[in-house]
Amino acid sequence: MSASAARAPGAGLGARMAAAALGAGGLVTLAAGAAGLVEPKVAAGLVIAAAAGAIGHRWILQWHRLVGLLVVVILFIPIRRYGFVGDLPFQLEPYRVLVAVVLGAWIASLLVDPAVRLWRSGFEKPMALLVLAVLASVVANPSRVADTSSYVTKDLMFLASFLLLFYAMVSLVRDRRHIDTLLKILVGGGVVIAVSTVIEARSGYNVFNHLEGWVPGLKLLELPEVPGRGIRLRAYASAQHPIALSALLVILMPPAIYLAHRTRNKAWLGAIAVLFVGVAATNSRTGIVMLLVVGLVYLWLRPAETRRLWPALIPGAVAVQLLMPGTLGSLKQSFFPEGGLLKEQSQFAGWEGSGRIADLWPSLAEWSYQPLFGQGYGTRITDPGPDQNALILDNQWLLTLLEVGALGFIAWVWLFGGLVRRLGRGARHDQSDRGWLMAALAASLTAFAVGMLTYDAFSFVQVTFVAYVLAAMAAVVLDEGTAEAHPVRPREDGRGGRPVPSLRPVTPRRPSRSAGTGSGRPAPASVATAPIRPVPPHAAQEAPLRRRGDGR
Repeated sequence: MSASAARAPGAGLGARMAAAALGAGGLVTLAAGAAGLVEPKVAAGLVIAAAAGAIGHRWILQWHRLVGLLVVVILFIPIRRYGFVGDLPFQLEPYRVLVAVVLGAWIASLLVDPAVRLWRSGFEKPMALLVLAVLASVVANPSRVADTSSYVTKDLMFLASFLLLFYAMVSLVRDRRHIDTLLKILVGGGVVIAVSTVIEARSGYNVFNHLEGWVPGLKLLELPEVPGRGIRLRAYASAQHPIALSALLVILMPPAIYLAHRTRNKAWLGAIAVLFVGVAATNSRTGIVMLLVVGLVYLWLRPAETRRLWPALIPGAVAVQLLMPGTLGSLKQSFFPEGGLLKEQSQFAGWEGSGRIADLWPSLAEWSYQPLFGQGYGTRITDPGPDQNALILDNQWLLTLLEVGALGFIAWVWLFGGLVRRLGRGARHDQSDRGWLMAALAASLTAFAVGMLTYDAFSFVQVTFVAYVLAAMAAVVLDEGTAEAHPVRPREDGRGGRPVPSLRPVTPRRPSRSAGTGSGRPAPASVATAPIRPVPPHAAQEAPLRRRGDGR
């Protein structure tokens, strides 16, 4: 049985432990509500959810469904905008609860369920270098870390949860059908968000600011402050900022292209158009730059198809102007301000709201004092308040260089570069659906990496989470050891072996007399699953395949 079909906690001992954990969690939550640590409505909602999970665990606790549910929560419940109210030392947000459930169930199943195993991603070296760089930056800056210990701890926990989710995805979602299902959830969710973005841009009404009452105990904490641009309102929907929203919608467009090619369903072409209009509704230069990067990647990997589809941008631009008059003018003004874009981005160095170019040289001078390990991971506090010790840098690569030094910077370049290089090489030589999936993932990850030059990407959980999900899918697709392409290999003693799942279809070969039953008839099905050995030329001449009666 393959890892893709491997039982999640929904089967065997892992299932019983997961159901028991849900029941125990419900009792703990009930006790917390009785003690006043959690509001009664919150406790009741969580208890009901735990009870439903315990009862329906065989259906709910399938890995692809758990991951899909986490994707839905990340997309539709705005992060840092809502939380469960209670007397706790940290903010209890829905996505944090679900992340803890998924990771806890996965780790428990690794310990008790032999059908669940830990898979390598193929990118352990850059990952190890990244972890080493982060830990070294903390060790090398003890006094600075001590002054900002709560922030450092929080950022370290975020990084650890992202890395664990990456490996959980790599280990659990290894079936093409499940990957396609998750991509459909991502793109479909992106379409819903894009539609709400257009509505917000036209009317100013953000549906994601009115979720109280839909989830028991969910309470609005704060609304993000978003400055306008030109005459248009900058919509942000379920994201933390319009820039992060535009980045999210852009990296979902290549998966939509892949789904349109794979399914031949025109609805996915409509999804691409809606996502494009949603990007324009954010009024963000970052989104437009990332769109250009996506186009260049497709021009590299699918040049003929890309040239053929360029004219589709014209009706897209017309739709933007009809739905949101003035948007194209605002975008044009943002790229060509009075005095030029370079002048605008070079102003107010050292001040809040400084330009990206103005931040560059002072930040590099600051980095030169601690070039290898940086100032310490998570020690640059930009939130307004008494703990603030740095200004916001709209450049994640520059921020990475300052916090974790050249070591961490090289690790991220190595990781993104390795992913895109291998995806691109595979996509250029593979015109099948798998090749189109690799092209889509290469375009999304390249756009995300380039977009990091224009905003502090890792500060925005939603788009960063989606990028990790796409990176995990890329690792699975690139894993040459996964194969519907590699059938089950029996052990030498003939008892059969552990299957190795794959994303590539099997092309069975017709056995020759020398490789089969000795009669020229097709071999039994069990033989077809055995390793296929090449037939020597002389054997093929002596024992030709018998033709079927219809001449084929």
